[in-house]
Amino acid sequence: MDETNGDLGQDPQEEATGVPIPPRAGEAARRRGPFAKGDRVQLTDPKGRKHTVVLEPGKQFHTHRGALAHDELIGAPEGIVVTSTGNTPYLALRPLLADFVLAMPRGAAVVYPKDAAMIVGYADIFPGARVLEAGVGSGALACSLLRAVGDTGLLVSYERRADFADVARRNIEAFFGGPHPAHQLRVGDLGTAEETDMDRVVLDMLAPWEVLGTVARALVPGGVLCAYVATATQLSRTVEALREYGAFAEPAAFETMLRDWHLDGLAVRPEHRMVGHTGFLLTARRLADGVTPPPRRRRPAKGAHGEPDPATGEAAAPGGPALVDEAAPAGEATLAGEAAPRRPADEP
Repeated sequence: MDETNGDLGQDPQEEATGVPIPPRAGEAARRRGPFAKGDRVQLTDPKGRKHTVVLEPGKQFHTHRGALAHDELIGAPEGIVVTSTGNTPYLALRPLLADFVLAMPRGAAVVYPKDAAMIVGYADIFPGARVLEAGVGSGALACSLLRAVGDTGLLVSYERRADFADVARRNIEAFFGGPHPAHQLRVGDLGTAEETDMDRVVLDMLAPWEVLGTVARALVPGGVLCAYVATATQLSRTVEALREYGAFAEPAAFETMLRDWHLDGLAVRPEHRMVGHTGFLLTARRLADGVTPPPRRRRPAKGAHGEPDPATGEAAAPGGPALVDEAAPAGEATLAGEAAPRRPADEP
C-alpha cells in the first residue's frame, strides 16, 4: 500500500492522464482512501441518528441495536453500509468539520458552522494568511480558520481561561490528528498582544471595543477586522467605537439565519425548526496610518442620535427620551432610572 496517498497502487487520475499527481500530505492524506486505524468514522442509522467512533482493531461499537466490530470498517472504503448484530444498517462516513464541531467536547459555547463559514468568507481568510484570534473558546472557529490559512499560514489564538484553552487544544489536535503547524495558542489577554503585520483579526469576546488599539497595531493597512458579538447592544457599541477610533473604514454588520427544508416527493416545505440568531458579525477594513475615513453621507434615521432637550438644548441619549415604566408605583424609581409621574386622583 502507498502510505502517503492512502491508496492502492497508482492514482487513478495519474494512470488515466499520464500526468504525475503529487503525493497527498497532511489533512488530505487522512481524509481520503480506505478507513484506517485511528480514523474518526460517523455511523448514521436509518432514523438519522449519528454516532462517532475512533477505529481501533479488535474493538466494537455497542448500541441497543447491537454491536458493530471496528474490524469491519478498517480497510473498507468510505461510504459503505455496515450491519450491526441487531440487523441495523449504518452508513459509514468520515465526519465533516460541521459534524465534528457540533459533537465535540465543549468548555465554552462554540461558534456554529453557519457563522464560522461566514467569518471565513466575509473576513476573506486566505491560504497563507496571518490571523490573530481572541476568544478561542472550545476551538470550533480555530479549526475553520486553520483550514483556511493552511500549513503555510499563521493563526495566533488568545484565550483568557486556561481551562478553555486546554479544551480547545485537545479538540483542535483531535480534528487535525495532532498539533497544527500553523497554530499558536496563548493563554492571556489580547490587550497584551504584541503581534504585528497580521492580515486579519477575528474577535469572539465580550467587549471588542476595549482592544481596538491592539487590533489597529496588529493589522496591516487593508487588513480586515471581524468581530462576533451576541447582542445588539454589543454591536452598537463596537460600531460607534470603531467610528470614533478613526483608523477603520465604515463597518458593516449582519447575521445569518439557517433553515433546512423538508424534501419528500411533492411535499417540499421549510422545516419547522431552524438555527436562528446566534450572533452578529461585524467587519471593518484597516486604513493606512494617518488617513482619516471619509465622512458618511447617509441621512441618519430620526432619533438615531437622540433628540435635543427643549429645556437644555442638549441631545438626549440615542433612541430618544428615556422610557418610563407606567406600571411602577407613582414616585418610585423605574428601570429607566427616573421616577414615575404622579397622576391626579381622578385619572385612571
